Amino acid sequence: MIEIENVRKSFGALEVLKGIDLTVSNGEVLTVIGGSGSGKSTLLTCINGLEPIDAGKITIDGTEVHARSTNLNKLRARVGIVFQQFNAFPHLTVRENVTLAPRKVLGMGKAEANEIAEKQLRHVGLGDKLETYPGRLSGGQQQRMAIARALAMSPDYMLFDEVTSALDPQLVGEVLETLKMLAEEGMTMILVTHEMSFARDVSNRVAFFHKGVMAEIGPPAQIFGDPQHPETQAFLSKVR
Repeated sequence: MIEIENVRKSFGALEVLKGIDLTVSNGEVLTVIGGSGSGKSTLLTCINGLEPIDAGKITIDGTEVHARSTNLNKLRARVGIVFQQFNAFPHLTVRENVTLAPRKVLGMGKAEANEIAEKQLRHVGLGDKLETYPGRLSGGQQQRMAIARALAMSPDYMLFDEVTSALDPQLVGEVLETLKMLAEEGMTMILVTHEMSFARDVSNRVAFFHKGVMAEIGPPAQIFGDPQHPETQAFLSKVR
């Protein structure tokens, strides 16, 4: 379980998270929607410990993320995060990109890391690209490689930050299919996305963020079919 209690975060004079309270249960798929600058992506980096918080508390399975005693490297092995930029090492093959973290962070041997990499690359439909270099992959394939790289750490939770926003429209579908597969397999996920139909189809709950506040949260049928907050109504009227 991920528990977020009254979390606040500012960058200089700009407060981007204004007291967020949220609990994500095991096996749940939560999508976070909202306009640019609403705090969605900042929330993910705070959950993963990549950004410090100014107030409140984030707890993952009883471990307080921002406590001084917390081993963040160990925690991040359990909480994978995938960004809109692929961040691949161009001089390494697809297989080598995926084995890097298990070997460097988990101390895994080469043979075991290769076995896991091959399994996860097959899992996301890239079993035939093991020896290919990232520059020879399409954008959608590179993003699926990034997902396989995160999955190779055997995380309990996955965070996705607008992973389709940098892709050409024709490549979006293959990445969304991969995310849908993970959801069907029971992976606990928090996804920041602009893909409203995907959010409607895959989510257990949808949270709408507006100016650093979680203005509304509920099942997809309620958020998309009968939004209560005026800002939710205004946002959805523009993106549908």
